Formats: sequence, C-alpha cells, structure tokens
Amino acid sequence: MRILIVEDEQKVASFLKKGMEENGFTADVAINGESAKIMSGQNDYDLMVIDIILPDINGLSLCRQFKDENPERPVIILTALGTTDDKISGFDAGADDYLVKPFEFRELLARVRVLIKRFSKTDSKQEKLIFADLELDIEKKKARRGGKEIELTAKEFMLLEYFMRNRGRVLSRNDIAEKVWASDYSFNTNVVDVYVNFLRKKIDRGFETKLIHTRVGMGYVFDESR
Repeated sequence: MRILIVEDEQKVASFLKKGMEENGFTADVAINGESAKIMSGQNDYDLMVIDIILPDINGLSLCRQFKDENPERPVIILTALGTTDDKISGFDAGADDYLVKPFEFRELLARVRVLIKRFSKTDSKQEKLIFADLELDIEKKKARRGGKEIELTAKEFMLLEYFMRNRGRVLSRNDIAEKVWASDYSFNTNVVDVYVNFLRKKIDRGFETKLIHTRVGMGYVFDESR
C-alpha cells in the first residue's frame, strides 16, 4: 500500500513517513501542492494525508481536486485547524476523515487502516439501494427521491448510504461517526448532527413521508415511520 503525505513541516513529514514505513506502508512526501499534483500523476496512491495550510495552495482545494480525479481514493485531512466549522469545510471538500494536530500516531494509523479496508470493499457493494421512493446509485454516486435528483456532497452521500444499509435500526452518533467518518469516541459528534440536518433538509423537505427520525438520547433511525 502506497501513501502520499502532503506536509510542508519537515519534522512532521519525516515523522509521518517513518511511522508509515515502520508499519508496512510505502510513503512519499510532497512539501507543497504542486509537488503533490506531480507525484499523484506519476504514482498510484492508495491513500493521501493532506495538511490544509500549505505554502502554495489551500489543502482543501487540493483535496477537492484529488477526490474529483478519483473518488475511490481516501483522503485524510491532518491539520491544526480544529473547530467544527473547519471540520465541516474539510468534509465538504471530499475528505474521508479529519484529524487535528497535535495527534497520536497510532490514532492516525488506525484511521488509515480503516479507510483502506473500507475502500477496498467498494467494488463488492450492491450498485443500487432502494427504499420507499428513494434510490441511491452507488456506482454513479447519484440520489433520487420521487424521481427528482438530489445533489449531495461526498460525506452526505456516505451518510445516506449508511442509513439505507441500516434502515430500521437505531444508530447512535458514535456508530455513525465510526462508520462514516472512520472515527472513534473522541470524535466531535456535533459534526454528525450537523450533517444529519443537512441530509434531512435534502431528502425529507417537501415530502410528506419523512425518512430520517431522531430518537432522543439514542441517535437516529432511517425508516418510513418512527
């Protein structure tokens, strides 16, 4: 497995490269966005770790470009910017996970392994999910309800897919964070609430039958009725 680390701080980059290689990965370092673009064109990376603050380009723009080129290649944002708004901006740019500096390397390593495992199973997934009048095309990354196409961000799409694969089950915020954001109990679950609200507005607003329901003190359930 080959990983591209986009990080301009030499000590951090060396630390990440050494840690990844000690755990069986091949790791390359790009110190700026332009170098990352060149290296991405020359190598087939399985995952990318990108800092937001780079000397020549915003890491979110770089993330967005790489995800547009290959949606099935996971990206982790690794940055000192750690507010809820920062994280939402990262996920909206297409990031699959977001880790705030300072961090423990073993946590980053665990997230890398989870994402690689998750994306390696993509091809075996059912191509379409259908529930009530909602249809999710996994291969084409499109959603429709009542015949109307719904525009979703990458993270909203993943959240909806998780809901549809677990319809009728009560899903806690920690369950959702672990499966959709590859994060453990330390994850800020406010981000989950924000994204559920985004998704609810897109797939339930204007429809008599609501599909996303809140279970107070427990989490959320995806179903035609409470």
